[in-house]
Amino acid sequence: MNDPKQLKVSINSFAYKKGIPEDSTGNGGGFVFDCRGILNPGRYERYMYLTGKDPEVIDFFKKNSRIDEFLEKVMTVVDINIQCYIERGFTDLMINFGCTGGQHRSVYCAENFGRLLQEKYGVTVSVKHHEIDGAAS
Repeated sequence: MNDPKQLKVSINSFAYKKGIPEDSTGNGGGFVFDCRGILNPGRYERYMYLTGKDPEVIDFFKKNSRIDEFLEKVMTVVDINIQCYIERGFTDLMINFGCTGGQHRSVYCAENFGRLLQEKYGVTVSVKHHEIDGAAS
């Protein structure tokens, strides 16, 4: 098996209304997961100006949604490709999580999925939040 550190996984959170992030590697894409089916804390004034990184929002997700189950299912889908990418010596994979505003659900998913991949595979992971960090889409 090849070195898992050779694989660089780019994980993005984004707002669908601003478009899916472009793949800068020239490979033409990657995975795109729609988080809009998960209850949106941004609809509640208390959470409106927070993000998916804030403890109050994380607690909201844990108590009011199946977001962690969603991420388990995403891992099931992505897992086969990551194993193949490592075995075949691929160097780049892009995974995107989108929601309405790119602030709560997609940010939570991108952050947590990045941790899951690092723990399971030891691959190099970069996480960008296009709406809250001002990363170019």
